[in-house]
Amino acid sequence: MDATIADPMLAEMGKNLKEAMKMLEDSQRRTEEENGKKLVSGDIPGPLQGSGQDMVSILQLVQNLMHGDEDEEPQSPRIQNIGEQGHMALLGHSLGAYISTLDKEKLRKLTTRILSDTTLWLCRIFRYENGCAYFHEEEREGLAKICRLAIHSRYEDFVVDGFNVLYNKKPVIYLSAAARPGLGQYLCNQLGLPFPCLCRVPCNTMFGSQHQMDVAFLEKLIKDDVERGRLPLLLVANAGTAAVGHTDKIGRLKELCEQYGIWLHVEGVNLATLALGYVSSSVLAATKCDSMTMTPGPWLGLPAVPAVTLYKHDDPALTLVAGLTSNKPADKLRALPLWLSLQYLGLDGIVERIKHACQLSQRLQESLKKVNYIKILVEDELSSPVVVFRFFQELPGSDPVFKAVPAPNMTPSAVGRERHSCDALNRWLGEQLKQLVPASGLTVMDLEADGTCVRFSPLMTAAVLGTRGEDVDQLVACIQSKLPVLSCTLQLREEFKQEVEGTAGLLYVDDPNWPGIGVVRYEHANDDKSTLKSDPEGEKIHAGLVKKLNELESDLTFKIGPEYKSMKSCLYVGMASDDIDVAELVETIAATAREIEENSRLLENMTEVVRKGIQEAQVELQKANEERLLEEGVLRQIPVVGSVLNWFSPVQALQKGRTFNLTAGCLESTEPIYVYKAQGAGVTPPPTPSGTRTKQRLPGQKPFKRSLRGSDALSETSSVSHIEDLEKVEHLSGGPEQMTLEASSTEGHPGAPSPRHADQTEALKKGALRPEVDHPQVEGLESLR
Repeated sequence: MDATIADPMLAEMGKNLKEAMKMLEDSQRRTEEENGKKLVSGDIPGPLQGSGQDMVSILQLVQNLMHGDEDEEPQSPRIQNIGEQGHMALLGHSLGAYISTLDKEKLRKLTTRILSDTTLWLCRIFRYENGCAYFHEEEREGLAKICRLAIHSRYEDFVVDGFNVLYNKKPVIYLSAAARPGLGQYLCNQLGLPFPCLCRVPCNTMFGSQHQMDVAFLEKLIKDDVERGRLPLLLVANAGTAAVGHTDKIGRLKELCEQYGIWLHVEGVNLATLALGYVSSSVLAATKCDSMTMTPGPWLGLPAVPAVTLYKHDDPALTLVAGLTSNKPADKLRALPLWLSLQYLGLDGIVERIKHACQLSQRLQESLKKVNYIKILVEDELSSPVVVFRFFQELPGSDPVFKAVPAPNMTPSAVGRERHSCDALNRWLGEQLKQLVPASGLTVMDLEADGTCVRFSPLMTAAVLGTRGEDVDQLVACIQSKLPVLSCTLQLREEFKQEVEGTAGLLYVDDPNWPGIGVVRYEHANDDKSTLKSDPEGEKIHAGLVKKLNELESDLTFKIGPEYKSMKSCLYVGMASDDIDVAELVETIAATAREIEENSRLLENMTEVVRKGIQEAQVELQKANEERLLEEGVLRQIPVVGSVLNWFSPVQALQKGRTFNLTAGCLESTEPIYVYKAQGAGVTPPPTPSGTRTKQRLPGQKPFKRSLRGSDALSETSSVSHIEDLEKVEHLSGGPEQMTLEASSTEGHPGAPSPRHADQTEALKKGALRPEVDHPQVEGLESLR
């Protein structure tokens, strides 16, 4: 529309919306005006007091509510990437409120034009000829309306008799086992049908994709329902399942539905590819179905745009009864945001966005095929815009630990344990990739047959997040950088388990949800193995253990937490990025835990000994006082008489006391201290319990690192010989005085060996001097002699 003839009200509305969006998107904006005076009255909330708030203050309040407290940690981008097409969609909601103020005739004409144009454009873009459109906010609402239409079409007396008609011939709705969770329950709640009206169709188990509906089994279910007097009503097929993006055999399903008079409804993300020039045959067959549900908002990056259900039906009365059509202008205005956005993008813009998302998927899929240990679950779907992958590795000499189908010689418990272990690693990988490449829009999901996987669906996220080809390359690079960690951790898990099970005092805890090397618990002396309740003493030991292990500055991370399915504390060993000496790691854990326990027990014993010693000292001091009274007599205790007696005959009494020897844990008299004016040496204290033998490490080598082949022996030999050389030099370099003294003492004993022979004998004992080599300082000793 020409700007010169545009309605000033519409121009002002667009300008205000643009300014409001700028204010809301600016997270750093702060209002500089101080709050006005507040009324004392407490009956009216603060924002409503006074003469009202201006537009800037209201938008500032909305911004604060949207962004929350600034002190909180940022968890995700505050607002999605809203381009100009997004502003058009948001403008549509404001225009809808403004258009609703027109008179009825103008409103009817305008809403009819908007609805008819949008319906025609969508049907032409997605190759669905002669269709009608229903716009709805809830994505599943369109399918519920279609089910109502199918019921009214198959049960002619449903309007009159209601549920009695359904009771005589129960309808059956067929859903794939790969359908999105909760869809069947939602339909039953909306339609008022019991759950037995739902029929879950399994996916292929022998041939084809494990996420596609089994057509042969579906036909068998339909025949069984017909024989039982039920009415097959509707079939929901997938053109891109919610999990992995697989497409059912829609062409074969359409033939089956026409044979038994079943309504065929199709939904899925792959329906977006109908707008492209090349479409796979399986997706193209969806254009012949009775209805389909699409979500153009995420595909095109349009916020607050309704979902669309396209359908074909000739009876307008039934569609009105089912709720697919409405005479209310407000219902027709739901299409206004999409009507504006489609005009802004144009056909080329729509196709370009969908094509870009499909190219991103193909780019990632081709790149992941070249990466080892990454399994792609949609390789047979060349046109699927969804890529699902997972970490996959088989340990040498063992059964595959990540296959969905268990090996025949593996017990069910072992299969479940390996399955959970694989899920933990893939869950860790997905979370790491989401943090490193947030523009990728990855999601971590759990599949029934394959376990935990990572999904890349750019059709649902690329337009909103602005995903580019460089983001895909960065994603592949991050995956390659994380593979050594996953592979190394996987290979060390079994070795860690065996080492822990062979070490006294340690208990291996099988926690399938932990992605690290493993989980271990130290069993102290007072540990009650019969209960799973929390143990305060064990928590104290494990807390000290985690602190000491983290102080070693190794590449491993250690955490403390409750045991899986119990309340006892455990030590969680993190993932390994390099080859780890598991034996040294387990030995260090056990020795450190024992040291902490012994130190704790020593402190407790010392506390008890000190308490008993104080009580004993009090008793002995009281006895000493009583004995002193008996020796001095009663007269000396009288104030005046005692002073006279003490003057004539002083009492020669020693000062007696008690001292507590912490080392020996006993009381001793203080009399030797006063007699000899010095405190005795006492008993030599016992040695402090120490940890395990420290392994010789190369310079710069971190703890628990496994050295190269033969480097341990070389390091130990070189260090020992170096120490012996130092001792030998110190012994032989004592100076001329020491040598002269040794020589004279040797001459005084004719039977003693010569200094040269003695030095060589001593050197041979140490293993540092060979007999055939003469040391220069030994020759100096001979000359002095």
